[in-house]
Amino acid sequence: MSNPTAPPRRKRSWYATSAALFRWLHIYISMLGFTMLIFFAVTGITLNHPTWFGASEQSVRDASGKLPSELAIGARPPSVKAEDAESADFPFEVDKLGIAEWLRSEHGLKGRVREFEINEYDIMVVFKGPGYSADIFIDPTANQYTLTETTTGVISVLNDLHKGRDSGLQWSWVIDVSAVVTILMSVSGFGLLFYLKKRRTKGLLTALAGTILLVVAWALWVP
Repeated sequence: MSNPTAPPRRKRSWYATSAALFRWLHIYISMLGFTMLIFFAVTGITLNHPTWFGASEQSVRDASGKLPSELAIGARPPSVKAEDAESADFPFEVDKLGIAEWLRSEHGLKGRVREFEINEYDIMVVFKGPGYSADIFIDPTANQYTLTETTTGVISVLNDLHKGRDSGLQWSWVIDVSAVVTILMSVSGFGLLFYLKKRRTKGLLTALAGTILLVVAWALWVP
């Protein structure tokens, strides 16, 4: 049974509701973007000082071999017109996918095929990935190839992920989402400041000072 003497429940004001919303947004967006923010902050330091953490160190492996008979590169048959080839100078019939996948399997190559160039003298295949590259040159007359594989350490891989270099379309989406989450985190934190009356003025002055310092550093130190 309800108490007739209890005061009526007051509706939550717009001010209190919006303050709670900004607090909720800031807390949970911060938690969602915590790992992203730490990752891009740390790799910002390692990217700016690669020699501090050994990111410039490389390991190079050389190999050579001969393509299997089923992938042998032959001259373009007379029935294939020049306009049907990739260019008028395209002199060979090449199974690009077959060659790339055989090389990947044979030598344990990583990354994606970024280049597959053909001319009358040689064929170049390039695999690229974060902190990784493999360059293959194929002699089309002898069906022989040479391979140079370059790998780097974990820090270099992380640096390339920070830049989105050779990391694929899906990872570029991760970078975009991380940027949006960071923006929302900053905006929600700034909005929350307006509900903290005792700290509002000091907070705004601090934000202004940080902005001025950034602009001054840019004007003084960036050539």
